[in-house]
Amino acid sequence: MTTAGTTAGAVHAEGDRGDRGDRSGVRTALAGLTTRGRSFLAAGVAAAICAYVLGQSDLLRVGLLLAVLPLVCAAVLYRTRYRVAGSRRLSPGRVPVGSEARVHLRMENVSRLPTGLLMLQDRVPYVLGPRPRFVLDRVEAGGRREVSYRVRSDLRGRYPLGPLQLRLSDPFGMCELTRSFSTYDTLTVIPRVEPLPPVRLSGEAMGYGDGRQRSLALAGEDDVIPRGYRYGDDLRRVHWRSTARYGELMVRREEQPQRARCTVLLDTRAIAYAGAGPDSAFEWAVSGAASVLVHMLERGFSVRLLTDTGTSVPGEGSGGFAGVNQESADAAGLMMDTLAVVDHSDEEGLSRAYDVLRGGNEGLLVAFLGDLDEEQAAVLARMRQRGGGALAFLLDSGTWLREPADVPGASDRRGEWLRMLREAGWTALGVPRGASLEELWRQADRERSGLAAASGGEGP
Repeated sequence: MTTAGTTAGAVHAEGDRGDRGDRSGVRTALAGLTTRGRSFLAAGVAAAICAYVLGQSDLLRVGLLLAVLPLVCAAVLYRTRYRVAGSRRLSPGRVPVGSEARVHLRMENVSRLPTGLLMLQDRVPYVLGPRPRFVLDRVEAGGRREVSYRVRSDLRGRYPLGPLQLRLSDPFGMCELTRSFSTYDTLTVIPRVEPLPPVRLSGEAMGYGDGRQRSLALAGEDDVIPRGYRYGDDLRRVHWRSTARYGELMVRREEQPQRARCTVLLDTRAIAYAGAGPDSAFEWAVSGAASVLVHMLERGFSVRLLTDTGTSVPGEGSGGFAGVNQESADAAGLMMDTLAVVDHSDEEGLSRAYDVLRGGNEGLLVAFLGDLDEEQAAVLARMRQRGGGALAFLLDSGTWLREPADVPGASDRRGEWLRMLREAGWTALGVPRGASLEELWRQADRERSGLAAASGGEGP
């Protein structure tokens, strides 16, 4: 009874066989006595002892009744032979930060006997809320019951739900036995995605707006310009005339028209961010990267997610994920799953990301950066030469914890890094605490428009 998006399992409320099983079963049944059952048993034993000392036969019968009742209930409950199957379904299985998901539980009695009182408890992590508990009345043979609860998290991550625990109780409440299912589900909490306006970021000569590379992608023209040989290229595509001219192996590129590309660089260095929690600078950077990735996919770009460690999304091709096709939703989901669990790295610099971008035409480069130093600013300046346009969002994480006036030299330090990036051709913007990515995105468009007008319409 397992379906897509659903996990199912069954527990058997029946006794074990054999002497060893019987001894273990007795201990299990006695351990399941409730406070009421233990009280009845203690009262019955005490009454029996008093009846023996006082010679009261009537009190002895009362004591035996009190003592035997919980034991009989435990034996009957343990020996009850019925099977209960349960399933869990998430709706949806992937939710943004701060949004709710509903968990549907279904219990089915697949035996021929009706059940007694059933108590359900599903295990959920603390960040998703309290553990849900439900009480189900008698379930007839072949009957089913359905319940649901909601979960919500303000933190990204992948959270296990389950296993589901089932408590069996007798009608008198003397004994409870707990059975657990073996299956569980995973809820993925992805970063919050902010809708971005379809600005053109005019002035970009490559990779965005109405530049040459974008026109080639839309018009489907053949790119007949040869490029350097890369490992894995088909030798039948070698362009011998260009090889002789340039003195190195060159291959033709006419088989695949150039598609507009965008690389999103996310700085995850632990030394670049201060603070933690949903309102920290690092979480803003992760949410910003997610928003840009989704936005560029919707606009038909081939997008790639890159971190300071030089790694990208598993399963991503060399050219990134393509947008505006039937696989774009799956690509977005895969990148969101990666961002849901991304954490701080132990890297001290951005050299690994620079090595990945070296020598390639990456189109538009959008970077979300933490605190920099002079060396990392120089690496970013060289990185700008590897792509078409470059847009940087620089977060000074110290100002996200305190007011900028309380951080000596914070404004001067951030201004120095912004100046270095702008001189290298970046469109660099500082990100104050609580800033809106949508407004910064529009501001970047205005700055690029001003740059293009000042340079006669040509990109840097």
